[in-house]
Amino acid sequence: MKKNLLSVLILVLMIVNIAMSAVMMISVTSTNKKTAALMDSIATAMNLEWNSPGSMTDVPLSDSETYNIGTMTIHLAPSQVVGEDGTVSTSNKQMYIVFDIALLLNKTHEDYEAYGGDSMSQYDSIIKDTVESVVDQYTEEQCRADFSGVIRDEILAAVQKRLNSKIVYGITLNNVKYGGS
Repeated sequence: MKKNLLSVLILVLMIVNIAMSAVMMISVTSTNKKTAALMDSIATAMNLEWNSPGSMTDVPLSDSETYNIGTMTIHLAPSQVVGEDGTVSTSNKQMYIVFDIALLLNKTHEDYEAYGGDSMSQYDSIIKDTVESVVDQYTEEQCRADFSGVIRDEILAAVQKRLNSKIVYGITLNNVKYGGS
């Protein structure tokens, strides 16, 4: 009788174990689906960031042409200074930024004949004016924080809009320096 009771007890424990394993698998599976969906949305968001307007992965290097605009000096917007009494005033110090800028052109783009090669030199003043109109809105602090990211992307979007073409797919900014007088 003890042998049968022990066998029944083992059988009951095995059935409970199978039931608990099934419940655990169901809960893990639903959590796993939610985690997979979250990871997919994160991957999608990262993919959008990787292919932002300023990204340089859009065009193969063999289909790229670099057009060097040269060194630009742009006066920046005045910084806001908060006094000891809490009043906000504008700084009297004029700040500027100096940087080298080059455009990355897509040689396979349909507008390459109009803008590519030596044709781009006739648009130098228009491009410089566009870059200056974007950058001079920012203070030194904002440029130090976002110049290679958000501001570069804004410059690219403005140049593309001004040229009414996406032939310019990237912008390089080098030798960035700040100064004041």
